[in-house]
Amino acid sequence: MQSAFTHHHPIVHNRCVYSACHLHLILLKGLSLSQFQKFIPEKWKQASKEVILQNNQLVLGKCRTGNEPMIDNLINSLREFACQGHLLKAFKLFSLIQQQASCTTTNDTILHSISSLLLSCVNLKALPQGKQLHALVISLGFEQHPILVPKLVNFYSKFDLLIDAHIITENSNILHPFPWNLLISSYVRNGLYDEALSAYKKMISKGIRPDNFTYPSVLKACGEKLDLAYGREVHESIKVSCHIWSLFVHNSLVSMYAKTGELEIARCLFDKMPERDAVSWNAMISGYASKGMWKEAFELFEQMQIAGVELNIVIWNTIAGGCLHSGNFRGALELLSQMRSCGICLDSVALIIGLGACSHIGAIRLGREIHGYAIRSFCGGADNVRNALITMYSRCKDLRHAYILFQSVKTKSLITWNSMLSGYAHMDQFEEASLLFRELFLSGIKPNYVSIASILPLCARAASLQHGKEFHCYILRHAEFKDYLLLWNALVDMYARCGKVLEAKRLFDSMNRRDEVTYTSLIAGFGIQGEGRAALKFFDEMNRNNIKPDHVTMVAVLSACSHSGLVTEGKMLFQKMSSEYGIVPCLQHFSCMVDLYGRAGLLHKAKEMITKMPYRPTSAMWATLLGACRIHGNTDIGEWAAEKLLEMRPENSGYYVLIANMYAAAGRWNKLAKVRTYMRDLGVRKAPGCTWVDVGSELSPFLVGDTSKPNADEFYPLLEGLTNLTKDVDYDARESFGSVDVLEEIG
Repeated sequence: MQSAFTHHHPIVHNRCVYSACHLHLILLKGLSLSQFQKFIPEKWKQASKEVILQNNQLVLGKCRTGNEPMIDNLINSLREFACQGHLLKAFKLFSLIQQQASCTTTNDTILHSISSLLLSCVNLKALPQGKQLHALVISLGFEQHPILVPKLVNFYSKFDLLIDAHIITENSNILHPFPWNLLISSYVRNGLYDEALSAYKKMISKGIRPDNFTYPSVLKACGEKLDLAYGREVHESIKVSCHIWSLFVHNSLVSMYAKTGELEIARCLFDKMPERDAVSWNAMISGYASKGMWKEAFELFEQMQIAGVELNIVIWNTIAGGCLHSGNFRGALELLSQMRSCGICLDSVALIIGLGACSHIGAIRLGREIHGYAIRSFCGGADNVRNALITMYSRCKDLRHAYILFQSVKTKSLITWNSMLSGYAHMDQFEEASLLFRELFLSGIKPNYVSIASILPLCARAASLQHGKEFHCYILRHAEFKDYLLLWNALVDMYARCGKVLEAKRLFDSMNRRDEVTYTSLIAGFGIQGEGRAALKFFDEMNRNNIKPDHVTMVAVLSACSHSGLVTEGKMLFQKMSSEYGIVPCLQHFSCMVDLYGRAGLLHKAKEMITKMPYRPTSAMWATLLGACRIHGNTDIGEWAAEKLLEMRPENSGYYVLIANMYAAAGRWNKLAKVRTYMRDLGVRKAPGCTWVDVGSELSPFLVGDTSKPNADEFYPLLEGLTNLTKDVDYDARESFGSVDVLEEIG
């Protein structure tokens, strides 16, 4: 390309007739005839014009103006070559144009040619050639020309050389905002919002008035920086300007106020718009979505549909995601179905939303259909989609397919590991989760807070205190985990569930920040230990600290009252749920009340609670009442509860054992035979009990009756001794399910 600026070619004027007698007189320095002819349009060769020869040099008539048609054709050819990506040919033509333009009185020819070449350099990513053109511009003294400055700013901006673009813009004396608009929008596009606002302020200080193309970029920078104060200043500037109303500017104002949390102002601006497009609706809906105001977002979405506005996939995904976040999983899936009906191809975001909804409701069949769609649409290989698939299969209890997908990932990211870990955690597969976590360490990938938060609850459920302590030490050694309340809450829960409530309390006291989950974990821990008064004390402290209890907290505190026989307190808290805490009692809360009355021997109240609640009783609830009747010797209510439980045909074999023991205690042998028939017909067998035994280096699974373990001869005498101890304190856990003889006979 350098020759394009250094070689000088003879002046060629106007259309010529190329006859054999004339061609030998043309003196072309540095350019062969064949090369020259490539750039001559065919129609020129057919034209004729008088040629005057003086001193053996080619001279075409009317030097000042007669060459203009030829220059125009050369410029058109250059533009055509530039558009087609023939950069070398375009530069060669530019050499000819340079020489032709020397006979004219204006520089427009050179300026427009350079503009075309700069645009071609941008499109072809030709940075060195563009820099050569810039050097030529400087040598010609055109570096501040209003035609070339925006082209140069655009050129350097496209290559993200924003410092060069800034220097060119700031050194120019152009009072038009166009080059500044290019610079500011480039800063915003690259996420350099401070630099964008700084450039805007510099532009204002130079006395350059912004236009309707300036404000959208500046307002976007304010919104992304959450700089509401300066956003208001820009808004005032728009008000006092004389510009006509602009849809783009108005959309940017709505978006800026929505992003900075001023949704009332954003909605007011939105409602006053004389014209709206899809961007307007999307800005407002996204604003509501960002603040979790899904009711308003859904209402606006319905209005948008009624208005007949064309819905793009961003809006569909936003609303479907809102359904997912607000717990309306079937609604999310219904929206995805509508998208397909409207002919919209689901992208990876939509697929992830659909898989998330399937995960929550256990819709594995639909999840498999989405998996098939992902493969057909070539989205199945995307990491985020594959991670969502692993989670979906795990949550739908299909760990085999989840693990197959996990193994198929050659380069596993931490998110992939976490997806599989959470799957094992969801299914209480402690042993598999522990092995996978060990693999994660050995792979060289450092676990994050999500990894640890996935496995810590498993330590709690498996009562693996040793492993929980190891994770506690790991968290303490890594300072990056100190601000993750999720982890500290999981640790409190782990110690509380393992029976170490004092350790949980010590950790609770050391925490600088607590939320409802922290208190709930501690309340549940004290409740399990039968220390209901202590649990109520922390519940009161929680309220004094203005931490609002949620429905899980209420389950924990009601359960604590149940385990401690605090009937009056439990009844009072149940009544306060709606009136004071704004929590509508759900099935779990009614179950706690049935357990509370049942343990206290208030069986008629427990029965009344079941019959009058607005939910259908679960098999677990009937079993709770039946167990209470067995303990307190109420055969009438017990038999009634047993019949209700049998009607539900539960799969839990323990429930049938409970019913059988009830009938055996009442001498109802015919009904006992009926229970056995039910179990045989339904194929129900009592699964052997399983626990984990800490053998020092690891937790080993141990089944009832399993004599294959190396230390089995030591386990059974120990278990027998523990059984005798529990009988001595009148707390034989099996008593609530009847006699051992009947249990073993049916099992």
